[in-house]
Amino acid sequence: MLKITSSKNPAVKRVCALRDRRAREKEQSTLLEGYRELTRGFEYGLKITEVFFCPEMFLGENEFPLLDKLASSGTVIAEVPAHLMAKMTYRDRPEGLIAVARMRRHQLSGLAQPPNGLYIITQAVEKPGNLGSILRSADAAGVDGLIICDKCTDIYNPNVIRASTGALFSVPLAEADTEETMTWLKNNRIKSLAATPHAELIYTEVDMTRSVAIIVGTEQHGLSRPWLERADFKVRIPMLGKIDSLNVATAATILLYEAVRQRKWRG
Repeated sequence: MLKITSSKNPAVKRVCALRDRRAREKEQSTLLEGYRELTRGFEYGLKITEVFFCPEMFLGENEFPLLDKLASSGTVIAEVPAHLMAKMTYRDRPEGLIAVARMRRHQLSGLAQPPNGLYIITQAVEKPGNLGSILRSADAAGVDGLIICDKCTDIYNPNVIRASTGALFSVPLAEADTEETMTWLKNNRIKSLAATPHAELIYTEVDMTRSVAIIVGTEQHGLSRPWLERADFKVRIPMLGKIDSLNVATAATILLYEAVRQRKWRG
């Protein structure tokens, strides 16, 4: 176990640099902050290369057993003082743990196609908090895959990881463009269900017990024309007030749980 005391240490500089998307893509590494995110990343097989900790910032008593597990798996463990932890972390209230982890590749070929599979597709969702919330709902609904289509947000943005509460590591993921995704759906006989405020069908009027992919679009403009023109179904969520649409993460959650309701849960 190492001790680091200088802000000029290369490891400290590297962690600070990984807040930037370009550095994450170049290094193919990201940051995990906090006990919950580190625990879930480790449980789901994420390769955690380095962990930095500050005992005086710990929120409980489980941090040291976690560090022991990580050390046993080959992770480099280093203790840092509070002022360095505050410099390295991105939260307003650091929990005394931050780690560097290797990114994974996420391809359509890696997604399973079980009978009557349930998928969610996010097209060009921009805000990390929304993508993280959709991941959290996808995990709760037991989806068979989440496809990030026409990516606008780095899925390994620390704010995505934080908003997902670690669901980024548990949900089967793929990244692809619109044409690749449409071809994959067709080849696997998965019906596409596009969410748009302009549809005639109410979302409860469509059969979601078959293999289906729910598609939600950008926060500002919704889904692109190809999805609206070529989706098997277009549905809307009734809006009874003055606002004409819901937050994209909220809409995704409602649609996912309608699928869960219709299937009366498969677990």
